[in-house]
Amino acid sequence: MVVRKPGSRNDALYNQAMSHREHRAQSPTQVRCYVLTVSDSRTEETDAGGRAIVELLTSAGHEVVDRRIVKDEPDQVRAAVALQFAHERVQAIITTGGTGISSRDRSYEAVTGLLEKRLDGFGEIFRALSFEEIGPAAMLSRAFAGTAHGKILIALPGSEHAVRLALTKLVLPELGHLVREASR
Repeated sequence: MVVRKPGSRNDALYNQAMSHREHRAQSPTQVRCYVLTVSDSRTEETDAGGRAIVELLTSAGHEVVDRRIVKDEPDQVRAAVALQFAHERVQAIITTGGTGISSRDRSYEAVTGLLEKRLDGFGEIFRALSFEEIGPAAMLSRAFAGTAHGKILIALPGSEHAVRLALTKLVLPELGHLVREASR
């Protein structure tokens, strides 16, 4: 419990907490999302990560406007994301795949230049959560999030387990709040 003493640090913390609660209360409960899988080998049948994103979003009451798979070619990835930044119905873009460090993992380089603001805490927290589950291999992930054109972009690894971890622990609890703040 935070004790409020007017003008104190505790008072400032209390006001910040109230502001966060108020923002969440004013946030949309349904977000229109676009899901993009970046992979040279996945198909609709084998895209467990993309399927998990769709399943978790729809189970939480969000709408998946569309879902696509593109090769891990920077021009294709960049074009697919830029198209959704321009799409008026889409509020959030969630990608899976291409965030590792192999020579073919190029989503990070392809898309981060499109961002207006980066949400560094997303990647930091995701890697911390991953570390708890898989140990030091978590450092190989370059998962990231940011905003552009009043929309959210979240880029996740390609593994179904990583997608489920990110969605349940980070994305779903804050998606409406993220969209509210990015669109203001």
